[in-house]
Amino acid sequence: MTGFEPLIGIGTAALTALVTEIVKTKGGKLLDQLDRDILNPKLKAAVHQYVHEYKERHGKLKVACVRMDNPLKLEELYTAVKVLDRSELRYFESTDTLQDWFRQNGRLGANREDKQSGLTVANREQYLMVLGGPGVGKSTFLRKVGLEALKGKQTDQQDRFHHACIPVFLALQRFNSKEIKIEQVIAREFEVCGFPDAADFAQAALEGGKLLILLDGLDEVPLEHLDHAITQIQDLVDRYSQNRFIASCRVAAYKGGFPRFKDVAMAAFEDEQIEQFIRNWFRSPQDQETNTADQCWELLKRPEYAAAKDLAQTPLLLTLLCAVYDEGLDFPKNRAALYGEALDVLLRKWASEKRIQHNPIYQELSLELERALLSDIAFESFVEDQLFFNKRSVTDQIRTFLVSNLNAPKHLDSEKVLEAIEVQQGILVERARDAYSFSHLTFQEYLTAQYIVDNQQIEWLVTNHLTDERWKEVFLLVAGLMPGRKGADQLLILMEKQTQRLLENPIAARRIIRLLKWAEQATEGSEGNYKPAAKRAAAVYFTLNLDCNLDYNLDYNLESAFTLDWALDRALNYALDFAPVDWDFDRALAHFCQQTKVFTRSISSKPFLNSKHLRRLTLTNLLKFDKLLLSRFGSFGSRHCNSIQNLLSCPKKSRSC
Repeated sequence: MTGFEPLIGIGTAALTALVTEIVKTKGGKLLDQLDRDILNPKLKAAVHQYVHEYKERHGKLKVACVRMDNPLKLEELYTAVKVLDRSELRYFESTDTLQDWFRQNGRLGANREDKQSGLTVANREQYLMVLGGPGVGKSTFLRKVGLEALKGKQTDQQDRFHHACIPVFLALQRFNSKEIKIEQVIAREFEVCGFPDAADFAQAALEGGKLLILLDGLDEVPLEHLDHAITQIQDLVDRYSQNRFIASCRVAAYKGGFPRFKDVAMAAFEDEQIEQFIRNWFRSPQDQETNTADQCWELLKRPEYAAAKDLAQTPLLLTLLCAVYDEGLDFPKNRAALYGEALDVLLRKWASEKRIQHNPIYQELSLELERALLSDIAFESFVEDQLFFNKRSVTDQIRTFLVSNLNAPKHLDSEKVLEAIEVQQGILVERARDAYSFSHLTFQEYLTAQYIVDNQQIEWLVTNHLTDERWKEVFLLVAGLMPGRKGADQLLILMEKQTQRLLENPIAARRIIRLLKWAEQATEGSEGNYKPAAKRAAAVYFTLNLDCNLDYNLDYNLESAFTLDWALDRALNYALDFAPVDWDFDRALAHFCQQTKVFTRSISSKPFLNSKHLRRLTLTNLLKFDKLLLSRFGSFGSRHCNSIQNLLSCPKKSRSC
């Protein structure tokens, strides 16, 4: 039993009717295969075998490089994809425009209304070119369309394929010789399933416009045979234009050449797609009984896993996240290890598993050198607060790296290196004309941390960016990357010393001590088995995450409209009023933090509010709510405060650690 039996039955019935129509229309020798309008046993068996083989070859997913050890049925795991016009990928005018868009929206991509269901577009467009980076689900989408076509023409459901076609899936990486003819490859798909006179049948199906030709991985054709493959595809489309064609290619490798085709790009997964994928993954009876999918999704939505959720926009990396969670019902405490594995999947493992022939550049540029190069680019751009950088600057940086690194090949062309990284791995992506960024901000942060550790820049990091919110994730990743038995000890010691230096300034000391005293007062007598220092650390952590413009750079104005007391008091009142009383600790905290950010950002522009009015508000509700949080502290705070509890201990005069 394969688990496909019901689908094979449906597909066989639909395909039998279609094969009968093709044979009758063609007549001649093929018609002799029919016996009084009933398919003879040999042809009927071939039809059944074709459906069975398609589902076995293309109806299962197994991606070992992301810890997916057992195959899963595609139709059970598949999550509906969305596409957008390729032009939407390049509507930004400059890197500054990109920066502004990201600052305002928090992520890249077109508006929701610009995206369409992939199957809807596949039904509408007779010739379709699907573009996207590595691991975004192009091949999976083509396989899914083929599976839908096997079910026969269905016009009553929007999420079904509406055309009566026989799907033929062709992996274009097999076009590794100029002797290969695409018509022969199509005929071979029928021949291996036992079709009598397979070449004649394939010819009849093409002439009758009854095939759905799925051309997967144009970018995977060896470079020396690419022109030949493109010419064959163009000739096939022109000669048999009544058929339907869907091709796929990595966006950076696509140079055009298919004038009939509508070019669309795979859109990144949105939250509802991520959640649906997780529910599809954890669909076993045991997982449903224990609500594993709910727990995984709730964990991924937490603020501390924002970087992991960013990776989840790419289906390949979302698969890795699900597999990791499946192993231990949690994500690793050391997030650096997880992000490093995700980066390694794209740099090395994915191309190896797909058996893609690498660009000749990679025969000379080792993986270690490439990671060092990417770390250089990430660090320099992150220091300059540049999420996006122009082509000239990045190629100059590549050229400098190749010249200055003793182990790097000096003769490589920097533009060719950039193109290879973009095409083969998708780590760097062209977001607008000659404007690039890392495919995920998470990778830029991880590689920045890697540069700091590799180049012994820990002291520089602490001295310059200890109080910089933008560098928080980098600090956490540096702590996870530091080698040896002592691990992050050096980092924490330097952070403590830097804090002491801040306390030497009377103005800064007064503010910090005030905050620490508040934390001690807010947590005194609260329930929980954690040490007082841990509770104080959690209270400070919660406070700083309210985004209340607390600034240790001596610019914080206690008389401004955004006093710490008022902002916390008003935000907590707001959260308490609107958060359901039966929420658990984590959901209440997430809601609380989110609503506080929304409120503080919106209220900052109200000119009628002044400090005298705001100062009348007290900390009563804040203390009450804070004690409530800390009484249920264990499910959340332990994952965040342990690394900073020594740093944020109470002032010496009131120390009770």
